[in-house]
Amino acid sequence: MRRICRLGTGSMNVTTTRTALVTGVAGFIGFHLARRLLADGWVVIGIDGMTDYYDVRLKQARLTQLRGAGGEGTNAFRFHEVMLEDAARIAEIFGEAKPDTVVHLAAQAGVRYSLENPRAYIDSNLTGTFNVMEGVRESAPRHFLAASTSSVYGANTEMPFGETDRTDHPITLYAATKKANEAMLHSYAHLWNLPTTAFRFFTVYGPWGRPDMALFKFVKAILAGEPIDIYGEGRMKRDFTYIDDLIESVTRLIETPPEAGKPVEGIDDSLSPAAPWRVVNIGGGQPVGLLPFIETIERELGREAIRNMLPMQKGDVRETVASADLLQALTGYRPGTTVEEGVQRFVAWYRDYYAIG
Repeated sequence: MRRICRLGTGSMNVTTTRTALVTGVAGFIGFHLARRLLADGWVVIGIDGMTDYYDVRLKQARLTQLRGAGGEGTNAFRFHEVMLEDAARIAEIFGEAKPDTVVHLAAQAGVRYSLENPRAYIDSNLTGTFNVMEGVRESAPRHFLAASTSSVYGANTEMPFGETDRTDHPITLYAATKKANEAMLHSYAHLWNLPTTAFRFFTVYGPWGRPDMALFKFVKAILAGEPIDIYGEGRMKRDFTYIDDLIESVTRLIETPPEAGKPVEGIDDSLSPAAPWRVVNIGGGQPVGLLPFIETIERELGREAIRNMLPMQKGDVRETVASADLLQALTGYRPGTTVEEGVQRFVAWYRDYYAIG
């Protein structure tokens, strides 16, 4: 987004470009957000540690796309390969960038992986987030936005999940670190008057997705004639959120920094009574059963899956459903892409990316 500013009394216009600093820019969501911001005329400063949690070549391919989207020979997209735990380098990047907006998406993701390598979640999600918060404190952007997760609702059973529901019972370390992030962000929003929004993502999927996510794994296995693992005997439901819907929501939220003492009227707003801090669900509130989701994939691929039915895994929940009322009140937008549309687009991308006829 470009802004025209008039200087003095003359007729000369000066165009200024807004700058966003995006962590996790080579990741699934960070890539899509950066590409959208570049298309909207922003300068994007990207940070990513390029870890090998999954195939680094996919991350590199995303970066190639972003360099092209930023325009060859321009500085619209600038990339820094650095781990969030490197406090000195993170501080240096913030000092150079002086961003208008910061969107913190980098994290150690994955519910199941947190059972195998819990320390990675402490290092990245707690120490790394703290270093980003310090950068935000020093640079004081107009709006600081950070990713949380629907997993913070943990053992809650009342649906849909609302932002003001209690989130005191996370059932994985991943969820616990994200709950801790929300509390950490609130403290800095209060202490330093930093307008901050945390958004809780609900099962995001789509083109350029992560290989450890269900849709990616299912498509890959079905095309290879290999069995797919179906946990909870397929009785689980998820509020699947298509990536374009999520990005539209985030870009609209960027323009809606919370103001202390100014809650949205007529709705249960999560705005803090002590800080310019708010948490917002990003999900459509239309859960889909796991088996119907798999059947949608089968129809799109024209093949049946070999189903390996398994019990629930530790840390899994039966169902997630987002209340999107606050998101809609703030932005006028509610995710609405159907699973049929989203799966079709993912499969088309997958076939193209891996050159599968």
